[in-house]
Amino acid sequence: MAAELVEAKNMVMSFRVSDLQMLLGFVGRSKSGLKHELVTRALQLVQFDCSPEVFKKIKELYETRYAKKSSEVAQPQPQQHRSPEALSIHSSYDRGSTVARTSISTTNIDYPALYGKYLNGLGRLPPKVAKPEVRLVKLPFYTTLDELLKPTELVPQNNEKLQESPCIFALTPRQVELIRNSRELQPGVKSVQVVLRICYTDTSSPQEDQYPPNIAVKVNHSYCSVPGYYPSNKPGVEPKRPCRPINLTHLMYLSAATNRITVTWGNYGKSYSVGLYLVRQMTSAELLQRLKTIGIKHPELCKALVKEKLRLDPDSEIATTGVRVSLICPLVKMRLSVPCRAETCAHLQCFDAVFYLQMNEKKPTWMCPVCDKPAPYDQLIIDGLLSKILTECEDADEIEYLVDGSWCPIRAEKERSCSPQCPILVLGSSDVNGLLPTPNGNGENGKATADVVDLTLDSSSSEEEEEEDEEDDDDDEGPQPKRRCSYEKGLVSAC
Repeated sequence: MAAELVEAKNMVMSFRVSDLQMLLGFVGRSKSGLKHELVTRALQLVQFDCSPEVFKKIKELYETRYAKKSSEVAQPQPQQHRSPEALSIHSSYDRGSTVARTSISTTNIDYPALYGKYLNGLGRLPPKVAKPEVRLVKLPFYTTLDELLKPTELVPQNNEKLQESPCIFALTPRQVELIRNSRELQPGVKSVQVVLRICYTDTSSPQEDQYPPNIAVKVNHSYCSVPGYYPSNKPGVEPKRPCRPINLTHLMYLSAATNRITVTWGNYGKSYSVGLYLVRQMTSAELLQRLKTIGIKHPELCKALVKEKLRLDPDSEIATTGVRVSLICPLVKMRLSVPCRAETCAHLQCFDAVFYLQMNEKKPTWMCPVCDKPAPYDQLIIDGLLSKILTECEDADEIEYLVDGSWCPIRAEKERSCSPQCPILVLGSSDVNGLLPTPNGNGENGKATADVVDLTLDSSSSEEEEEEDEEDDDDDEGPQPKRRCSYEKGLVSAC
């Protein structure tokens, strides 16, 4: 069996692109990509899934190709089109090994003899039709350094619901050094990583990460953790799973050794593709610094936008004289520090870039908290005009833009100091008899009666004391001033 595998690999190594595509199409694998990618895919097929049918197909393609080649060699050709090197090449086919054939056929082909009619201008090579490829959306927190494996479709090998798709690859010395020399985001987690991304097989538009059901990822001899589901507190709502790139770095061989990745997935009708990438993971602080460097919109441009918003619509009978903008972030209800919004948003209200990036770092949604529309990172801008206003207006939480582009602060109205229109209520005993002068009425000794209220007592105890005072007044001789408050409950004036 080992000898057959070696023979099959040697045959595959000698195949041209058309042969590789026929082989991969025979087993239902993706036929798109450059030649070295097709060779890698075919060698993986031989290494892990070389059934008798596959071996027979490889041998058939090999014999067909070299039988055709032998017939071309047997035909007499004009000597001017054959160099001595070419003669020695063709004579060595029967003696050399398959590997020798491969190297010779790829390095010393007599192109003028084979493609003379195209070089002489009698015709052109048929244009190669590019097949659409699966593309994944760009992730702000991941900068792609290398593409280790282009998105390749997961093809079921049988009718079972649970499928396994293996993949082998090795890192180059440069890639290993990038990983080893990168800083740690947290203990054991490097910033340069090898990540696995999975999405739907759809070439119409860039695809977001999407896991197939029953997914499991095994790297070499260990299983890799996959993000779990978010619990749902609402009845009847299925829990959601955050689909993110899966970091494989900590389970890989950081050397020239070959790494084997096996993706286990559920085959339930939908088609998925997987890709491997070498990326550098960014932090929210790094994205904020980049936004401050390239994403600030000039105050004059922001002012022109304000004027445009407040321009009188000729079809409207109501003129807009101003628009209010809060200086409080709608995300965390704190004063804005870095006001930003998406260029696609129609509103002037901003949110704080610091908290927005931190929230999307933990749970990426990239939705505007003001209008609830998509606000991706590459569309964010920092409002230069509002940034300037925040430094000039520190005692207000809201401003109003006017039609000429100017602005004015809106401060909260302070409580007005009012003169009492009723007798003053004394909170405490400043006189033994509880009598104070008043300009509206006279009591004994030219002083008006006033009530003393103890605020340490609750309403029930106050009522009980009033009842006891009334009973005492009935028992005592002579008229006594009634201790009765002239205000309704809850309307005590403390002015």
